[in-house]
Amino acid sequence: MRTDLFDYELPKRYIAQRPAEPRDSSRLLVLDRVSGRIEHSRFGEIGSYLRAGDVLVANDSRVVPARLRGRKPTGGVVEIFLLRQVDEKGLEWSCLVRGRGLRAGARVELEGGPVEAEIVAEGQGGQRRARFSMVIGGILEELGELPLPPYITEFTGEEGRYQTVYSRKDGSVAAPTAGLHFTPELLDTLRGRGVGWETVTLHVGLDTFGPVTAERVGDHEIHREWAELTKETAEAIRGAKEEGGRVFAVGTTSTRVLEYCATTAQRVDGYGPGREGMGVVPYAGEVDLFIYPGYRFRAVDALLTNFHLPRSSLLMLVSAFVGQAHHGDLDAGRQMLLRTYEVAKAEGYRFYSFGDAMLIL
Repeated sequence: MRTDLFDYELPKRYIAQRPAEPRDSSRLLVLDRVSGRIEHSRFGEIGSYLRAGDVLVANDSRVVPARLRGRKPTGGVVEIFLLRQVDEKGLEWSCLVRGRGLRAGARVELEGGPVEAEIVAEGQGGQRRARFSMVIGGILEELGELPLPPYITEFTGEEGRYQTVYSRKDGSVAAPTAGLHFTPELLDTLRGRGVGWETVTLHVGLDTFGPVTAERVGDHEIHREWAELTKETAEAIRGAKEEGGRVFAVGTTSTRVLEYCATTAQRVDGYGPGREGMGVVPYAGEVDLFIYPGYRFRAVDALLTNFHLPRSSLLMLVSAFVGQAHHGDLDAGRQMLLRTYEVAKAEGYRFYSFGDAMLIL
């Protein structure tokens, strides 16, 4: 399947620059992936599509202040964007840098604290490996700024608005945005109706949102991200399934964790990788599952997501989920999803991280 089949036109006016206030006032497009029927609602009414015994599974990763500023000994201004920790001690990070002459051996003094960074290696795609003079994980709140996607240029609100209300584990450099619509009050209401709530962790990297550059989808090398699904969460999900409940994945990151733990993950009790009928298994480690049309979902029954960038692996994942309802037709999901996106544009839905939501049943 060609990558350009996942392209679509999106004028800038559709890209949300600010989040809806309150969070659950955002719009909700509901797609029946079997019939193609579309309904228009508000996120606060999502309970209308859930029933007692269903379980929502969300990503509880928290965005870290990954944008650091500093200066070289010559006075030149430098920006360091942390991507992921690459050593056990927490001293070395993979990062993107902005500034002149930042080759291996270059040193940068960070603003906000007595911390120095040294560029120790150069990688692909402009990435660098930096070694810091001290562990910075615990002091990023003082040193760094919360990153926003490059297509958000007008937001001046509180940084906490780019965090989900249930985030608790530091590690992401971009928010798992499908969960930004939930409020504590809405979660309490859903629990009161007998809807389960479970969390997994996947620390989101920038590659998640990048375009697929390979000419053919199957040639794309998917990125790796650290994830965890605990034994307690696995048991809760399996129990809900056994009682006839449906698993609603909150976002593509939660989907990748759930599906990895249902198909590939090594069981922590030593019984080998997930097998057909076993359901999700506990796991902690890197996830590198690339989901695109033709993939058969084992864990996820419904998907809550936002509207995604053209040519992105996220758009391909959602296409695969829609397409599973059309057995044997690998392109049906892509076509239905892109038709739905055209409806969303015509109806004035807002796209991307601060945009509206889509529920696929």
